[in-house]
Amino acid sequence: MNSPVLSTLPADQSAADSSMGALLLDAGKLTPENAERVLRMQKDLGIRFGEAAVRLGLITEDDVQQILARQFAYPYLQKGQAGLSPKLVAAYEPFSPQVEALRAIRSQVMLRWFARGRRALAIAGVDQDDGGSLFAANLAVVFSQLGEQTLLVDANLRSPRQQEMFGIKPRQGLSDLLAGRAGLDVIVRVPVFVDLSVMPSGTLPPNPQELLCREGFRELNTHLESRYDVVLYDLPPFAASADALAVAGRAGGVLLVARKHRTRIASVGRMAEQMAEAGAEVVGSVMVEW
Repeated sequence: MNSPVLSTLPADQSAADSSMGALLLDAGKLTPENAERVLRMQKDLGIRFGEAAVRLGLITEDDVQQILARQFAYPYLQKGQAGLSPKLVAAYEPFSPQVEALRAIRSQVMLRWFARGRRALAIAGVDQDDGGSLFAANLAVVFSQLGEQTLLVDANLRSPRQQEMFGIKPRQGLSDLLAGRAGLDVIVRVPVFVDLSVMPSGTLPPNPQELLCREGFRELNTHLESRYDVVLYDLPPFAASADALAVAGRAGGVLLVARKHRTRIASVGRMAEQMAEAGAEVVGSVMVEW
């Protein structure tokens, strides 16, 4: 329950406990009267404030983890908060095995790609249901939790998913920007994650591939790379059109997503070959099981 970092700093224990108590009061998890009960138990047993509150049945372990996350600037949500999709496990279940795996992937991508001075990376799956969009959304969340200024661009101009994933109301987006009908104000900051922003796909155009192949998209990518630490592009399914090749070529690098027991290895191989021909470096591949 208690962070090992806190346990190695006994001199700061009272300050940390005091902060937890104040945050629990602010969040409405404790009343002043109950806080006094917690303080008495804490003093009698020599334990931490959060542990005492849990023992008294006043709060849950999840409440403690939520407050610790606030203290250490590691934002995440409790189920039902903020109206985001429950499939965003990085937002709602940050200590689950799935999210531990996501953080390991984040570390690998940082070393293999972003440490080389690159800022943009495309995320591509073979088919619509391979989990590429869901993986891209969760990866964007874990990058933002690292403190990286992160932008997730929904470059799927045929069947976009990110607007629904992040609870964004219908609005203009990437397609409108590329058509000269909107500016960078189409970018939406996700309020609950201060370092995360989303550019929705926007109006579904009749000519998505033509829009993505324009020189304006290359210029847009260059501009976004100058503004954000990490720019992730959620690509349309590779099997559906050549749109994914256009975006990946502009981004310069691509991470391939395959779904366990569904995506064929041969299909991933063909996608990797064509991505390389389009000028995108294949940074790696990920198998997901949603």
